[in-house]
Amino acid sequence: MKQVVAIVKPFLVERILEALRRAPLEACSVQEVKGFGRQKSYLDQYTDSEYSLAFLPKVEITLWVDDIRVEEIVRKIVEVARTGRMGDGKIFVLPVGACEAEIDIAASS
Repeated sequence: MKQVVAIVKPFLVERILEALRRAPLEACSVQEVKGFGRQKSYLDQYTDSEYSLAFLPKVEITLWVDDIRVEEIVRKIVEVARTGRMGDGKIFVLPVGACEAEIDIAASS
């Protein structure tokens, strides 16, 4: 199993999740994050906004995928998220050890 972490522009999240709706995923999480990549030298272009010389808003989509499906999932994300402009995002693929335990919250309450 692999963990695929895509850090993308916020306006692309709904499109990415729609493209992955029928994909064979083990699990998915989405969270708002802030950061910068190679575009950090361009941050001064945002002089009249709250992002001036600060981190830019991004969204991190974390997916857990079977090894044989990783390329397919990454390809779908790239197709949707690539705008061709600086700051489109990053995709990381990480190995995952065995799942130690699943917590069934409903059963424990």
